Amino acid sequence: MKVHKCFRILGWDFTITPTRFVLTGLVALMVVAVVLRLLTGFQYVTNLTDETPWGMWIAFDVMCGVALAGGGYSTALLVSILRYKEFHVVARGALLTSLLGYILVMAGLFLDIGQWFNFWRPFVSWGYTSVLFEVFWCISIYTTVLSIEFFEIITERVLRKKLHRYIVKILPVLVVIGLIFPVMHQSSLGGLFLIMKERMFPLWWSEFLPLYFLLSSFFIGSAMVTIETTLAKTAYGHEIPHNIMLKLTRIGAGMMFVYLLLKLYDLFEKHEWNYVFQGTLQSNMYCVEMLFGILIPLVIIVSPLSKKKGGLLTYAVLTVLGVILNRLNCVFTSMYESGSYFPGIGEIIVSVGLISLGVLIYCFLVENFNIIGDERAVQVKIDKDKDIKNLIWTLLRTKRR
Repeated sequence: MKVHKCFRILGWDFTITPTRFVLTGLVALMVVAVVLRLLTGFQYVTNLTDETPWGMWIAFDVMCGVALAGGGYSTALLVSILRYKEFHVVARGALLTSLLGYILVMAGLFLDIGQWFNFWRPFVSWGYTSVLFEVFWCISIYTTVLSIEFFEIITERVLRKKLHRYIVKILPVLVVIGLIFPVMHQSSLGGLFLIMKERMFPLWWSEFLPLYFLLSSFFIGSAMVTIETTLAKTAYGHEIPHNIMLKLTRIGAGMMFVYLLLKLYDLFEKHEWNYVFQGTLQSNMYCVEMLFGILIPLVIIVSPLSKKKGGLLTYAVLTVLGVILNRLNCVFTSMYESGSYFPGIGEIIVSVGLISLGVLIYCFLVENFNIIGDERAVQVKIDKDKDIKNLIWTLLRTKRR
């Protein structure tokens, strides 16, 4: 299906649809809420208090956003390091989705800073004993690396000569750096909760929290790529062969199985099975998270349902929702106190607006750059990148020695 270009200015294309018109309206509401927050503080936009300083912007925009953006590094690992050539067809889409995700995470983190005009201080004030300091720096550096990697796509159209060749030459180094920092901050987000043992419900607190966050960021990455390619097919008629997507999601499901085994080990080793069947809010939410976010997706991926497009999409949607629920449970449910906090309308408007903005930017970039090219174009890209991958392997072997 060919996309009809309804709007064109200065050589750039953008399709105007009713859905995108609504998304633009949501972005406009977000801008109003953001301006109000920056001018007046948290009072009129959020329900945050000194007792509940972590709200929706941290739980959803940051905690969930970082996890949802994991498709970039997980796909880069499979394509550039483990040499799964067939996944080149989704690499650029995963890169774009990840880049947009991290930019929106940075925006959410910026809005959650009490005195937002002091956002620059971590760059000069070295609080190296703080986990949040490490998370801030890792996310900042990785977002920069993703931006430079994506700049290679931009220079294909805008600047086709020297600058593009220079960026291609440094891509191997960027890929290696781009695999180090996500591992650090994905796990460190889980490490933030290690000091909250006395506050968190036992089913969520564990010494394995950093590993849980890292593993879940990997298997949600392949699920997000599946959803992104499905939406790209609906909007642009770009379809990835089902066997490729099935192989990608099964690799992610392998990580999910390891995640499940660690969870079961925690329950047995700490004798916490009694908490699972208490019938309280916390125990019920834990059961929902594990049943619909882990167990059912694993059953789908090993059953004949995975060989159908609808079954694979169901696996991906349940996996994404399961990880989102896990992050929200860690922030809210595990430390729940009746009536303590509920997101304000301003918080919801900002979060929805950030997602809408990400969707609009994605559509603009896909319609103007080679993000989801056909398979023949991708194959040419594979051939051109052989020397890059060989250089990566050489760097890794040299490091091991």
